[in-house]
Amino acid sequence: MIDYENLNKVNKRFFKEFKSSFEETLESGWYILGNKVKSFEKEFSVYNSIKYCVGVASGLDALKLSLKSFDLPEGSEVIVPSNTYIATIIAVLRANLVPVLVEPNILTYNLDPEKIEEKITKKTKIILPVHLYGKLSNMSKICELALKYDLKIIEDCAQAHGANYKNKKAGTYGDIGAFSFYPTKNLGALGDAGAIITDDAKLAEKVKMLGNYGSVRKYYNEVIGYNSRMDEVQAGFLSVKLKYLDQINEHKRKLAKIYNEYLSDKFIKPTVCDNYFDVYHIYPIRIKERDKLKVYLLDKGIKTEIHYPIPPHQQKALKGIFKEDYPVAEEIHQTILSLPLSYAHSEDEILQVVEIMNKF
Repeated sequence: MIDYENLNKVNKRFFKEFKSSFEETLESGWYILGNKVKSFEKEFSVYNSIKYCVGVASGLDALKLSLKSFDLPEGSEVIVPSNTYIATIIAVLRANLVPVLVEPNILTYNLDPEKIEEKITKKTKIILPVHLYGKLSNMSKICELALKYDLKIIEDCAQAHGANYKNKKAGTYGDIGAFSFYPTKNLGALGDAGAIITDDAKLAEKVKMLGNYGSVRKYYNEVIGYNSRMDEVQAGFLSVKLKYLDQINEHKRKLAKIYNEYLSDKFIKPTVCDNYFDVYHIYPIRIKERDKLKVYLLDKGIKTEIHYPIPPHQQKALKGIFKEDYPVAEEIHQTILSLPLSYAHSEDEILQVVEIMNKF
């Protein structure tokens, strides 16, 4: 059996360092907002060549607090991709803002810059590109639009740790970059955790304050905030894995290259573009017979996943919010399949997957 993902195998090589970090935290007696969090925030900001990093409790909170940090009027509009994971849209709604869906480019799965302008109104305040599957959005054109219409940019980098476009890393193009460290991410914790990065001191301070009950000074609350803080244990684990993030990304790129070169063209493979350094959080292919292929592979001992089976506008939780049809998103969600590709997989395993798939 070739697992889609096996987090025990992914993390096993870090166990010794994890245990050492955990023991340090345990012995310190300081478990919230201590030195481990401060160290990780500094390390992650240095890794991304940016001034500030603020740890929070999850990727969803990273987005929500980023949105709240701009103090926008209730009902302001935020442009998001129509095929994103629902967390992006939940964050917009929880910030009392209005998500406006824009279709993605069918080849890259990211926001199509050519379709953004027609959705901009007087209420539009933010463009929120999502760097799906480990490929950055076309940030050159998105930044041009933001400048033209005086809009803010929040990058959803939950799947793009270490990815870059024109040698600038994910999260460094916009006003804020929001990250998730969910365990399956290329930089994954052993529980929930998230962070924002920014070059804006005021935004960093605002996010930090909002995530700590609206308080900068203990027991003195400036605004009504939230409890959203990265804990010391996860920060320590993330500091361990951050040292290996480039190695993790390179391994996944090597496996992706095998798929790209040897997988039959009857499968629509991820687009490889100049100036993009993709980190393949997920390796998605598309085929009309997706469901049959998934069963076929499972029968052959290969586990796969679907990211994602239902587009946001068709989710029960969002019923009535979106009135339009989104055919590009629907086509993606109906045909996409994620293949095994993790730090724990070997090249031989990926070659086995290729051989079996090509016989489908």
